[in-house]
Amino acid sequence: MQITYKFRLYPDKEQDERLQETLELCRQTYNYFLSQWNGKAKIPNRLELQARLPKLKREESELNKAHSKVLQMVLYQLYSNLKALSQLKKNGKKVGKLRYKGKGWFKTCVYNQSGFKIIRTGKRLDLLHLSKIGDIPIRLHREVKGKIKQIIIKKHNSGRWFACISVEEHAHVEKRGEKKAIGIDVGLKHFLTDGDGRQIENPKFYKKSLERIKIEHRKLSRKQKDSRNREKQRVRLAKVYEKLVNQRDDFLHKLSRFYADNHDLIVVENLNIKGMVRNRKLAGKILDASWGKFLQMLEYKAERAGIQVAKVSPRGTSKEYKYGELDRDYNASRNILERGLSGMGRPLEPVNIAPLLVEVPASLVVETGSPLGLSRG
Repeated sequence: MQITYKFRLYPDKEQDERLQETLELCRQTYNYFLSQWNGKAKIPNRLELQARLPKLKREESELNKAHSKVLQMVLYQLYSNLKALSQLKKNGKKVGKLRYKGKGWFKTCVYNQSGFKIIRTGKRLDLLHLSKIGDIPIRLHREVKGKIKQIIIKKHNSGRWFACISVEEHAHVEKRGEKKAIGIDVGLKHFLTDGDGRQIENPKFYKKSLERIKIEHRKLSRKQKDSRNREKQRVRLAKVYEKLVNQRDDFLHKLSRFYADNHDLIVVENLNIKGMVRNRKLAGKILDASWGKFLQMLEYKAERAGIQVAKVSPRGTSKEYKYGELDRDYNASRNILERGLSGMGRPLEPVNIAPLLVEVPASLVVETGSPLGLSRG
């Protein structure tokens, strides 16, 4: 099983400049090879493409400032993009050409297999050694388990740097015995309603941040182009967006962790979210809720824990009132569970027809890590 950990980097001024230079060299390499193959009917194989890199490095000595594996992964990215485009053409899709990467648009570089080392210091900040860059302070807020396969260095629009460490875990995960099955119905009024009668508040992070986003956008529009003040304001705006994403991810991580830790079977609807967001009136609210990201987190956490997430057809789940007229969403969650259990040959657990529905504030999930108010530490 491959798992990725994300950690904050704290480069000094010199290291920041080297990282920026590496990204720029990656961009130039990508654009150079793209200019040779863009729009051509036949694309080279990956090894043929990478075999041309040493010659370019002899001609352009500046490329030697970047680690060899980093530039190889740039060509692998280009090859993957060309191959995907070619496949779309074969499938009859009308596609154009790949775009060149403009200055500042290359945000990541990949150290694959080699060129990196984690150095433990016993202090708050450890060190991440990157070839051609140096020893960069890194905040390892959790233990990295497994063999490290690659490290992706990423720069956010806010100017912050992060290391995404991909590891291969070989630990055997034993499936749990039957602990508890639960059905989950996601929605807009409440983020979700489950079969135990919990109704989690929809935090609406985007709606709450919208006024601040508008203010920062107005400030940005007033700044003179290419000025220092405009760049400073762009960073401020990027930090507002980054905070929004962090708040949403924190909520989704904690909520999905609760369900993965306390149940052996989780049944959800197999929603066509891409189709649902075509509704212009609801698109913004659906995207703000981030159902897709929540279900994705739920699935990979469940896989690691050795439990199962089952998906059932959403058709008619909110229209069947088998469990009284108490609440539409609660009825839907029970119908979802019933469909999931019947498909697996498991009996439906008896339920009180009129349960005590509990509205759980989103703040409780964020502060305690659980809708039950239990601290997870």
